[in-house]
Amino acid sequence: MPTTVLAAGDHFVLPELLEQELRAAVPAGTELDVRRLRLPWPHTPFGKVAEVDEASGTEEEMIEALRGARICVTQMAPLTERVLAACPGLELFCVSRGGPVNADLEAATRHGVAVCYAPGRNAVATAEHALALILAAARGIGDVHTDLRRGEWRGDYYDYRRCGVEIDGSVVGLVGFGAIGSRVARVLTAMGATVLVHDPYVRPEAVRGVARLVSLDTLLSRSRIVSLHARVTDETRGMIGQAQIRAMPRGAVLVNCARGALVDYDAVCDALDSGQLAAAGFDVFPVEPVPAASRLLSAPNVILTPHIAGASREVAHKAARIVAAEAGRFLRGEPLAHCANPEAAGG
Repeated sequence: MPTTVLAAGDHFVLPELLEQELRAAVPAGTELDVRRLRLPWPHTPFGKVAEVDEASGTEEEMIEALRGARICVTQMAPLTERVLAACPGLELFCVSRGGPVNADLEAATRHGVAVCYAPGRNAVATAEHALALILAAARGIGDVHTDLRRGEWRGDYYDYRRCGVEIDGSVVGLVGFGAIGSRVARVLTAMGATVLVHDPYVRPEAVRGVARLVSLDTLLSRSRIVSLHARVTDETRGMIGQAQIRAMPRGAVLVNCARGALVDYDAVCDALDSGQLAAAGFDVFPVEPVPAASRLLSAPNVILTPHIAGASREVAHKAARIVAAEAGRFLRGEPLAHCANPEAAGG
């Protein structure tokens, strides 16, 4: 009897990519019945579905699509108590994201469903985007681009007081030295920057030859450019606010491609208005989409992108490949590589 698998893709991690990688990853001779479901993200923003966050689609369509399915591979589909209760045959739920925020882990564990995720799938893309924002913010590319598109060729951007800064010779501070921050550090070092890192979970030898591990206070006081690469925890939520921005050198640059909850954006706008910050670059925000009344949309010297740092074609393929590999391990009876609730997987 074939194993029924739901490939619940969207307009980024396509259902057909998920199916293609599934068929390549399962053991030879395994018969699959793959159902495809296309969820509306990103054409429709993700949001809260019942008790889970950052999900796309509805409980009703998941319940219908999962009938008789043993495995689900997805990026944004909601896994809730209601879905689990209605789908007793489900055994494995694979989320092709850095964390399974769209899955109720406690409920999944109670129902015996192993939940996997895909760490590092977008590390390269996000690191490259962070570097792009660092360069664009440091050189004021956002504002000059907008002016030129309006037909304004402004010579005053060559004034000394308006000129940007070079990476070569600058001190750049990175908050977080994981898969993304470490890549950013290597490139910045190659460009001639002195890189400082604050990460309480990293040992000094891990940054040797690339950066120097320092306290957050030291990083902020010395860095001409600060880029955030930390996860949101109780300790990091709101970690960059008015006091931290005031501790930075006047005319510094702040970039955030991590999570909007790390930063007090009102304090950022105040600092941009006063000149304490010369520029900023953001891909993530406390509320997404950004509200029309947000001060960020009219603040000076800020470049904004709509949470697309992790959007590359390579990421979509990597994401599908990682979760398909977990399905292959499951069907071969091997330990799962990235299981968020190993007790449900029997280990």
